[in-house]
Amino acid sequence: MIGIVLVTQGALGVALRDTLEHVVGPQERLAAVSVGPDDDLLARRLELEACVAGVDDGDGVMLVTDMFGSTPSNLAVAMMEAGRIEVLGGANLPMLVKLAQMRDVHTLEECATAAEQAAHKYISRASHLPQQCLDGARRCSEGAAGEPIRILPSLSGKLCPEPLLPVSLISERKVAVG
Repeated sequence: MIGIVLVTQGALGVALRDTLEHVVGPQERLAAVSVGPDDDLLARRLELEACVAGVDDGDGVMLVTDMFGSTPSNLAVAMMEAGRIEVLGGANLPMLVKLAQMRDVHTLEECATAAEQAAHKYISRASHLPQQCLDGARRCSEGAAGEPIRILPSLSGKLCPEPLLPVSLISERKVAVG
């Protein structure tokens, strides 16, 4: 199983971890490292190393940061190791849900690629989506004037963002995803 460590500014990683577990259920091999403005960076580096060791079962570890160029990201990038430790920046909930779904049976590379795609796919500007997308319909291929909808340039004319979780699970947990 791919381990996950959220490395973020302040308590963002803790909040993302808790929210992920609320949405998909308890997770093994998941940790969070919070970096504050006045923190001793050597202490945070040692904490990050301990978290990586704690979540690594030999299948690899994904370090997920809030944004590239930040102090947490720089700490994570310094630990990157080809085939063993990967870093994803721009943490969001769809990215984490995708990682949680895939990390049991897929490689680190496959998980990184799918999580990056999910992170991009689920960024939508609601005012640019047709009403049927907002009403929960699955198809949205035309806008008000009949032109193709462009959720993202690479997703032009495709389906509305699909829920990451099965509808039955969303109903059971009373969580709206997608």
